[in-house]
Amino acid sequence: MAFHEKMKSLFNNRWLVFVASMWVQSCSGIGYMFGSISPVIKRNMGYNQRQIAMLGVAKDIGDAIGFVAGSLCEVAPIWVVLFIGVVQNFLGYGLVWLTTNHTLPELPLWVLCVCIFVGTNGETYFNTGALVSGVQNFPKSRGPVVGILKGFAGLSGAILTQVYTIFNFPDQASVIFVVAVGPTIVISSLMFLIRPVGGHRQGQQSDNTGFYYLHGVCLILAAYLLGTLILHDVTYLNQTVITWITIGLLILVLLPIAIPIYLVFFSSSRSESPFEETFLNEDQKQENELTSSEVEDEKGSELDLLTAHERRIRLNHLQAKLVQAAADGAVRVKRRKGPRRGEDFTLMQALVKADFLLMFFSLVLASGSGLTIIDNLGQMCQSLGYKNPHIFVSMISIWNFLGRVGGGYFSEIIVRKYAYPRPVAMAGVQVVMAGSLFYYAMGGPAAIYVVSVVMGLCYGAHWAIVPSAASELFGLKSFGAIYNFLTLASPTGSLIFSGVIASGIYDYEANRQNLHKHHIIHKKEELVCYGSICYSITCGILSVLCLVAVSLSMTVVYRTKRVYAQLYGSSRAFS
Repeated sequence: MAFHEKMKSLFNNRWLVFVASMWVQSCSGIGYMFGSISPVIKRNMGYNQRQIAMLGVAKDIGDAIGFVAGSLCEVAPIWVVLFIGVVQNFLGYGLVWLTTNHTLPELPLWVLCVCIFVGTNGETYFNTGALVSGVQNFPKSRGPVVGILKGFAGLSGAILTQVYTIFNFPDQASVIFVVAVGPTIVISSLMFLIRPVGGHRQGQQSDNTGFYYLHGVCLILAAYLLGTLILHDVTYLNQTVITWITIGLLILVLLPIAIPIYLVFFSSSRSESPFEETFLNEDQKQENELTSSEVEDEKGSELDLLTAHERRIRLNHLQAKLVQAAADGAVRVKRRKGPRRGEDFTLMQALVKADFLLMFFSLVLASGSGLTIIDNLGQMCQSLGYKNPHIFVSMISIWNFLGRVGGGYFSEIIVRKYAYPRPVAMAGVQVVMAGSLFYYAMGGPAAIYVVSVVMGLCYGAHWAIVPSAASELFGLKSFGAIYNFLTLASPTGSLIFSGVIASGIYDYEANRQNLHKHHIIHKKEELVCYGSICYSITCGILSVLCLVAVSLSMTVVYRTKRVYAQLYGSSRAFS
């Protein structure tokens, strides 16, 4: 194969698209930087905690409302979706930066809320474009694909923080500048690569090896960042060392490109073609969809005794006979009023299903609790006397990353090996979340470290498990819209948990402490609460809510056992 043909094959390789999507996600988790941004805004603008909480809620809502992004993915090229996100991110956070460093006149709080909403809403376009192309290019590996992509989005907070350190800006507000400019540069250079290249309904032999390699890179990357955090915490690092550490980080982020390069230039196996399954025309596909249920009705018990290959041949032959019989009027094709779980739903069809609503409200309670901790992490560190919240923001980002990668990997084992409902993994992580929140509420030793690790891990796991489960139960046709509706759960929860409960308790304790000291608070002076009491009551309340979420998740598990047995039971039998 000539070099230019290999380059064309590389450009159309789905692994290249996936790696480019990982790079997009590695700088698109803008919302996770709020723990570093909020103390700067609070100090420079003289806000109290309730006003910061309102900015956090605006950020959460912007991070969740992705209906336009989901709808655009069905009618427009994905690069258009990514470009809109780039514009929003640059304009929104650019204005926040100019206001915070007083380049622009001081804007009202509601204007800053709008700016943060617009800037963070760009993240929904990045996530939707990457996820839609990922699950369409790897439909047989949804758990690992969603876990890795969402994992890199969670890790982006640590990556952007580390990149920020090499510039050694004298102004702390420059961290907002990095959030505005960094994703703009990276995603603008990659957006034309992100697209479905089509045709891969069956997994390839190289898939498992590729995902094992990526999981290994993910573990090395997380260990590298954790080691960097420890170095920052225990010793002084000069600018040269910080620069070399950052270069090493960027090399690790670039390592996944080895997969598509190897497959195209060095692998002796047949190259993957993006058009390998175009032999079916649209009429044949519709006929196959119409007769799929009839195949299940007509197949005999003897099929279970055949090998996987023989069983596939027999089923294909039976399906062909049923198509012809249906055309001749010999078989009455069954018509259903709506899709069954496991088939393609529209968003409106999914919204009337109890399983979908149970998953959504479980997310409201659990992910809303996790997001409350993430949004208030800067103030939690400050209340306990830690002067540098960047370390904990990076820590929660790293464990968020591991949670997403691990959630996708282990939930895939649950469904592939045991044919058990994926939401059982969701219930498991919610139990752990409740335990860590209760530990902080009781004032346990090193509680802030425990909460940073466990909440990052468990919150991240949700966003690998839930999108994968939603795509299995409600199909891929409207996956973008369904996924973006589910993301509304986090801001819905944080609107109440952070905007009312956490901020209300914090400001009450701060006022009580300052009145006790007979200290007069001026309008522009920062109102600070000190001690574990500032968030212990909030964590106790959130712990109870996570236990309620466990009960909702287990209800979904009970209701979907039969569905998962039908989806994965046969693959388990012949694995």
